[in-house]
Amino acid sequence: MKTIAIIQARMGSTRLPGKVLMDIAGEPMLARVLKRVRRASMLDEIVIATTREPADQAIADFCAAHGCRCFRGSSNDVLDRYYQAARQCGAGVVVRLTADCPLLDPVLIDRVVTTFHQRWPAMDYVSNVLPPRTFPRGLDTEVFSFDALAQAWRDDQDPAGREHVTPFLYRHPERFRLYRIAADADYSHLRCTVDTSEDRELAVRIYHGQGHDDFSWRDMIAFLTRQPHLLEINRAIQQKAV
Repeated sequence: MKTIAIIQARMGSTRLPGKVLMDIAGEPMLARVLKRVRRASMLDEIVIATTREPADQAIADFCAAHGCRCFRGSSNDVLDRYYQAARQCGAGVVVRLTADCPLLDPVLIDRVVTTFHQRWPAMDYVSNVLPPRTFPRGLDTEVFSFDALAQAWRDDQDPAGREHVTPFLYRHPERFRLYRIAADADYSHLRCTVDTSEDRELAVRIYHGQGHDDFSWRDMIAFLTRQPHLLEINRAIQQKAV
């Protein structure tokens, strides 16, 4: 089955507008994300799914400049955007990633994708975000079959669910077979996504601290363990609820 990573990206963030193209230690955040995702070996193709809003022409231009396929769809119905992008690409398996996670780990992405393929067709959805969460926020990787995505696209009538793509899947365990990937310890208190300027500052400090961009999530944990004061930068930031 063709495995497609779809990275959702838009310029219209409510808390940090334009964040996906903001500088992270010398490169736009989306470039950081794309570079790290491209290191994953279990993906057949990567697609950046943005909107038809005029502001998101900047993302389409980025894709053209970086040789990445771009799909433009609905602004608010992100579930439809994913479905249409996956259908257009002929995806059998969809990997959901987001453009505000410049610390995504390609080895972890491969682990989640491999687990899905090993367990398919006994599983419809595999991720490292099912509760209880153990990985840091910002390493989120969700893998699901196109068939499961199509069912959610057809049957989810909740606008909030459609904005976040996958709630219909994990809120219906009687209908979809779910599998959770867990870390070896609880790192869920760590916030490594970028929703605010504080989040961005921490990501920049992590990149500068590593001195290169080919570091793992465990390297990141080790760095933050040595520099615990950095966690104060975004400790007060609350994740937006689904």
